[in-house]
Amino acid sequence: MSADLPLTPDYDAWPIHADIIAVESDPQLVTVRWNDGRQSRYHGIWLRENAADDSTINPATRERILDLSTLPAWPTIADAEVDEAGALCVTFAPEQRRLRFHPGWLRAHDYDNGEDPEAPLVPVTTWQGGEDKVPDSLEAAGLLDTEPGSEAEEAILAPALESVLAKGLVRLHHLPTEPGSLKAIARRIGPVRPTNFGLLFDVKAKPDPDSNAYTSIALPPHTDLPTREYHPGLQMLHCLENSVEGGQAVMLDGFAVAEALRERDPEAFVTLTRVRWCFANTARTTDYVWYSPMIRLDERGELLEVRIADFLRGPLQTDFEEVEPAYRALMTLQAMLREPEFALRFTYAPGDLVIFDNRRLLHARDAFEGDSGHRWLQGCYMERDEIRSRYRLVQRSRRQRRLTRE
Repeated sequence: MSADLPLTPDYDAWPIHADIIAVESDPQLVTVRWNDGRQSRYHGIWLRENAADDSTINPATRERILDLSTLPAWPTIADAEVDEAGALCVTFAPEQRRLRFHPGWLRAHDYDNGEDPEAPLVPVTTWQGGEDKVPDSLEAAGLLDTEPGSEAEEAILAPALESVLAKGLVRLHHLPTEPGSLKAIARRIGPVRPTNFGLLFDVKAKPDPDSNAYTSIALPPHTDLPTREYHPGLQMLHCLENSVEGGQAVMLDGFAVAEALRERDPEAFVTLTRVRWCFANTARTTDYVWYSPMIRLDERGELLEVRIADFLRGPLQTDFEEVEPAYRALMTLQAMLREPEFALRFTYAPGDLVIFDNRRLLHARDAFEGDSGHRWLQGCYMERDEIRSRYRLVQRSRRQRRLTRE
């Protein structure tokens, strides 16, 4: 295969797992035959929009500049062939423009063979807790000493990202315990999302708290900031000190609980996907309110998020006939959240960092004796988009290294 292959309309690297051996075309379609037996069809209009020449994209940014509606007519295929470099070459009419397509990129974007472009980057795995269960736990000493983007950094981050994408949770050990170091750790993944609690926030008992989190009382299972239109996708909690009696951390997979509810009580499940509850912040200096179901599904009926926090629910405002069914469904869910088999319990050690999906996992805390020692966590928020982007970059760098070594 020649190195003289065309640009792709992105910054990724696309290994060639199969070669194009034959091409057939009509005015609307190109059919590509690969040397592993696969056959792929591509529409002419799709190929024209996804070309990588300088009439279609800006080569400096790889962003599209073509407006299809400005073409003189609907693009049709005048000719198609495979060239000496192994690229697909298509001549489009009425432009009479000859454009080349990278075979690795074409194969990776083969929409004709049923590959799901929206499949999770890592398969989602629901889980239950229990006395003998602990979070996926990884050694992370030296993370901040690695070069950003290096293989050494990737060796620590990649399995952590995979655990969060699959299970919604990971625990990293032996990170620095200097106050504020969480900011540098988080930025190895992506930008931190600021809130009214700040870029970073301290979780410890305060004399004048504006949240139950800033007390020593037990916290029930909840997701953070359900009062926001788009509540944060990820949360990080970094242990700086922990010498108190009590205060054990509790995590529950909200997706596992929701699926169990769907099986045990389908009516309650449907009710919680339909009724829009009020989530309200009652702090002295802010006034956040949002209405949402407690369980949200995507267009395919798959779980998208849970939004649960009893201490941040405002008065239910819904159709009169919905009130009692809504409360029955809520109480069923509340009882399930107390079932010990869903709960994963562990104790923070200084230097531990827990990263979890705040739109999937519920976290809780046992009460602790405030005068028995010190308990200080620092936290921050981030979006799901950031962890997905960072993991795609990991995949990209792996592909690039594979190409370099071939």
